[in-house]
Amino acid sequence: MKITKEQVEHVASLARLNLSEEEKERFTREMEDIIAFADKLNELDTEGVMPTAHVIPIQNVFREDVIKPSFDREKILQNAPAKEDGCFKVPKIVE
Repeated sequence: MKITKEQVEHVASLARLNLSEEEKERFTREMEDIIAFADKLNELDTEGVMPTAHVIPIQNVFREDVIKPSFDREKILQNAPAKEDGCFKVPKIVE
């Protein structure tokens, strides 16, 4: 697919970009290269390849969820400057 300078100018105007003539030429060439690379990828035979296939085997690495004793709430709050209903009380900052 060929990208024209007019298409680059159109996208630049949509993005509210002011491009110089040199930048327009450069982006036209770069976009053509990107699309050529994507076209090259389309030539690959992907028949029978799962969409989520990986080069190396991947497995779930999560550990089992184990319940453990927590910290004592009163001990945690003993040095709090202000507390309310077993929680830290902080000053209101939203008006």
